[in-house]
Amino acid sequence: MTATPNTPQRVPWKQWDEPSEKWMLPGECPRTAERTLLLEGVVRILFPTVLVFSLYLLIVGHYGPGGGFSGGLVAGLAFVLRYIAGGGADIPAHLGSRIRVRPPVLVGLGLSLAVLTALAPTVFGAPVLSSAKFTATVPLIGDVDLVTSLVLDVGVYLLIIGVVLDLLRSLGSGIERDAREAGERP
Repeated sequence: MTATPNTPQRVPWKQWDEPSEKWMLPGECPRTAERTLLLEGVVRILFPTVLVFSLYLLIVGHYGPGGGFSGGLVAGLAFVLRYIAGGGADIPAHLGSRIRVRPPVLVGLGLSLAVLTALAPTVFGAPVLSSAKFTATVPLIGDVDLVTSLVLDVGVYLLIIGVVLDLLRSLGSGIERDAREAGERP
């Protein structure tokens, strides 16, 4: 008996929650048998939300210490969540499947930005890690206070995200290599 287009096919119990449509997959799918539609759906909602929350922590934390570090850790956790749901095909080579970025570049950029921002006050005769506060008037918003320590926090933010993505890349490649050696298809 062959199935016609109008009759639904019965799916075995072990495969009922596997992604069956290409639009739900974040990229190349190494093993669809071990992925669930529920996890991928939740990650698709949580990933951008957690990234926005990490940016909120970055911006709000610029008046106190640790805004870049805590925001970077939260963003790193978002990428870990995406890695768990999507596997190694999606992270870290493709951030959001749109921007190609290499983790060492993020680490270098973040470290350079943080060091240069920390040393910049010495050019003006101030001690290292001094910060200045500027007020800018933005139309429709009003006065906005800008603190130079925000640039340092952005450097730390990028550094932490780069380190987390590099860890995911290193650990993920080891897991995929071990799976290949065991005879499984990664």
